[in-house]
Amino acid sequence: MLKQFNQWLQDSVFKPLEDKKMPVMEHLVEFQVRLTRAVLVTGVVFVGTFMYADTLVKWLRVPLQNMFVPSALSWEPTDLPTVPFVFLAPAEALWQNVKVAGLFAIVLAAPYILYEIWRFVVPGLHAQERRFVGPFACISAAAFYTGVGFSFFFVLPFALNFLISYGVNAGFVPQISIAQYVGFALWFLLVFGLIFEVPLALTMMAKLGWVDAPFLIQYWKWALLGSFIIAAILTPTPDPFNQSLMAIPMFLLYWVGIFGAKFFGKKPAAENAGAAVPAVAMPPAGGGPMARPKSSESEYVGVPTSGGRR
Repeated sequence: MLKQFNQWLQDSVFKPLEDKKMPVMEHLVEFQVRLTRAVLVTGVVFVGTFMYADTLVKWLRVPLQNMFVPSALSWEPTDLPTVPFVFLAPAEALWQNVKVAGLFAIVLAAPYILYEIWRFVVPGLHAQERRFVGPFACISAAAFYTGVGFSFFFVLPFALNFLISYGVNAGFVPQISIAQYVGFALWFLLVFGLIFEVPLALTMMAKLGWVDAPFLIQYWKWALLGSFIIAAILTPTPDPFNQSLMAIPMFLLYWVGIFGAKFFGKKPAAENAGAAVPAVAMPPAGGGPMARPKSSESEYVGVPTSGGRR
């Protein structure tokens, strides 16, 4: 009975899913192998980042009481008082080191993870798709790192300085839980890394023909409203200052995506159809039969006959 069920499962479920190149089970085995490699490499990188977790946490604390000066390419201390960090649970400090080390391990191992994903999907892509997906993955990774750097050097210092200064001016003594601070900082870095993917996502949608530049320009007001709504949901604090810090770059990146859609988007079907339709010869004005164009005998190819005559 079990053998018959396995045979039915193979014939009715798995066999229709198989392609001519590789069966479904081989796809799953390859996916398992590549996923295992990615996890092992990430785990090895995590061991290295965990050894330097204290140093990473110290670097994560830099935007709290310093401002980055682009002209001097250095950090300058702010007027904030020294903010001590406390932990409210026995394992809180250890868990934050694990969290920071894990996130940095994933970020550092991201190129290899993308490489394994690329090797898994490339056999099923056409030549033109391979030329498109490869640069897309590289640009996507570069955009994510750019967003993380922009958040670390510019957004986090302004946000933290505003929030801490507001509390100090209100007469409160700043004491921050290490878990709250690490969660706040890592969430900002992650969200801004994803926000910088907006132009690339819009360009890809235009490349596939889902949207175009005029459509995106027509709905720019809704994009502005959506940017503030998304920022209100994603920001760790409900204050309008941090909401604006996230919404304004998101809206500006929306316009960058419009330019990308304009230059790299799919051409309208009317243009392609106009270019592909051949010219049709018109009959003469007198309504007589259409004249056959004259051509030399060397250009005419007749139907071959058994006798060899034309």
